[in-house]
Amino acid sequence: MEYKLRISGIEPESIVDGKGFRYVVFTQGCPRSCPGCQNPQTHPFSGGKVVDIRSLFKEFCENPLLQGITFSGGEPFCQPAPLAELGRRVHERGKDVTSFTGYLYEELRAMHSPDIDALLAQTDVLIDGPFILAERDLSLRFRGSRNQRVIDMNRTRETGKIVLLDL
Repeated sequence: MEYKLRISGIEPESIVDGKGFRYVVFTQGCPRSCPGCQNPQTHPFSGGKVVDIRSLFKEFCENPLLQGITFSGGEPFCQPAPLAELGRRVHERGKDVTSFTGYLYEELRAMHSPDIDALLAQTDVLIDGPFILAERDLSLRFRGSRNQRVIDMNRTRETGKIVLLDL
């Protein structure tokens, strides 16, 4: 099965969307519409363009300097199946996956969705929580507001408890 994904755009080389040199996929569509969001153009589910994940993966593989891929948005967990498959392919190349979400990790787990669980399983670092304008802090790495967490998903899976990364 080949997966399609609705995206707002791509940033082929980023150092601000996770650790290391990253390829960033900005998904299209977000139900949260947080006030002050830095990507409001990604909110409408009908916007952006539809792409095949094969083309994204091919472009990702063309840059040997990349440490990994980042799924941002929009809301990546609104399109979990194609992103989980893309994450699986990235892991096969020995690279890592960072996912942003406006949901809390606990909310995603409580949805009991096999596709969401599959994307969580392919995620090495999860940056969770809605952007809250009153909590905005420009000094934070990889997130916009103090309420957002940077979760080490590999250690979280190992321990069964949420393990935060200290950045």
